[in-house]
Amino acid sequence: MNMLEEIHSLLQGPGEAMPGIDMTWEQARDRVLLSDHSCWVPYCIIKDWVWIDLILTDQEREQLKAADQQPVVLYSHSVLFDSNRRFDVGDWVRTSPLVTFSDGCFFRTRNSLYVLVGDGVRKRADLSTVMGLQ
Repeated sequence: MNMLEEIHSLLQGPGEAMPGIDMTWEQARDRVLLSDHSCWVPYCIIKDWVWIDLILTDQEREQLKAADQQPVVLYSHSVLFDSNRRFDVGDWVRTSPLVTFSDGCFFRTRNSLYVLVGDGVRKRADLSTVMGLQ
């Protein structure tokens, strides 16, 4: 499979259904503001998301582990709200690796908190394919 086919499969192909939270972006924002997360990290509320388990070499996996990160990133087709206005409504976003996941909707990276609204899909992909998303 060439890179274009791999990216198409990652973005449009089937995956394992994965639940997010069933609420509006305003309700999701209020949930963040009432949580422990709101005072220390910018947050981004997203929908139409893909949870991507990275296929890595042992060395890449060890590097992530040493940095207290997990081999998972998110891709979203649609930003609903970004607290720091890094992204406009409707933009796409690809995260850096996962640090923690909590409450079934809070995906935290080193620099941001992503709130997963609505259902998404879970897939596996090579790091090179994920980095090809632009």
